[in-house]
Amino acid sequence: MATKRQRKATPRVQSIVDPTLERPLLNLHAAIDVDSFWKAVQNVIQAALPSCFIGLTLQHSPFLPRITKSTEKLAASFFPIMAVKKYFSTHPHRNIVSINDFFSDERHFRRSSFYRGCIVPLNGRCAIGLFFWDIRRLLASIIVVRNLQQGELSPGEVRVIGHLHSQFQTALHRLHSRSRERAVRVALEQFMRRLPLPTVLLRWNLRLAYRNQAGAESCAVWQRGPLGARFIKLKAPIPPEILNQCRVLKKRWEQLSPLSLASANLVDETVRHPTRCDLRATISLKQISSAAFARPHFLIEFEDLRGSSGTGYQISRASLSHLVRLTIREQNLARLVCDGRSNQEIADESGLSLETVKKHLHSIFCKLEVPSRSRLMALMR
Repeated sequence: MATKRQRKATPRVQSIVDPTLERPLLNLHAAIDVDSFWKAVQNVIQAALPSCFIGLTLQHSPFLPRITKSTEKLAASFFPIMAVKKYFSTHPHRNIVSINDFFSDERHFRRSSFYRGCIVPLNGRCAIGLFFWDIRRLLASIIVVRNLQQGELSPGEVRVIGHLHSQFQTALHRLHSRSRERAVRVALEQFMRRLPLPTVLLRWNLRLAYRNQAGAESCAVWQRGPLGARFIKLKAPIPPEILNQCRVLKKRWEQLSPLSLASANLVDETVRHPTRCDLRATISLKQISSAAFARPHFLIEFEDLRGSSGTGYQISRASLSHLVRLTIREQNLARLVCDGRSNQEIADESGLSLETVKKHLHSIFCKLEVPSRSRLMALMR
């Protein structure tokens, strides 16, 4: 046990961050969208510099509308666009700048729209701008204005602003990365929504990017058969025959010259099941990303030819948008219903109990919003 003298000799560990800033900074780095980021920015700056005017601008891009937020409503914009552009043309990528630096002298400053629209209404004394860059592009800016009673920033407050700039920069890059990932995910979901067939999408490294429920069931049926697939609790992996053909397509794509990648049109590959002639899959390369030389994804579409061969009821291509709502088993039962089979005949052919068939049919009617067999057959024509 340490003695009192030893305990007294132990130096106290000082907090790296001001305790009043700890919680606001945690909220800043937990921000998930513009609104939560703006709220966190206000809390952080108010904890460091109380009672200041705060303005935030985002999306300094000619393609997107600029987002502006401020703690007080002003008649004019608080962001001096022309003065900022002129200043950064000769002083690129400055992070923290006094607003006075944007103007050549006091006379030009007092004649500016920023002075008339922001400084005068706020009874301002000084203003400072924090600017955040992504390589050469301005991502965002934060404007802080102090009034006459608060006076100029002290050297200690300037150091705090410098520390906060790095915190804001980190949070902004995280928010920007998150928005890009969400945009890619939404684009992928919209792309996949147009594909009603059992579908699997693999990345260039053959890792799974997406598959719908019908695609997962097709993988199980491919490897275990219809009866064996019923007992697979976890999602079945991609069949090895399909993965091997993806590797063949991958080598062909890599052998193309860089100049021909953009216009490359590789022929789709068809993979048939090694023992069952009714199962097959079509593999095609799809350029999901808009980047010029991004590597493509592998789109795999499964087909069960039992549902489209013979003299049975033919489901039209227009009905595929309805079938996408059903599982593979429900699709097969729907086809049997359209062939005019009774519940008992469906049970005998599919190896299910009569009660299970009735439950599946009830689910089909609910998903497709039809009240009867005849309406189901009319929908599938």
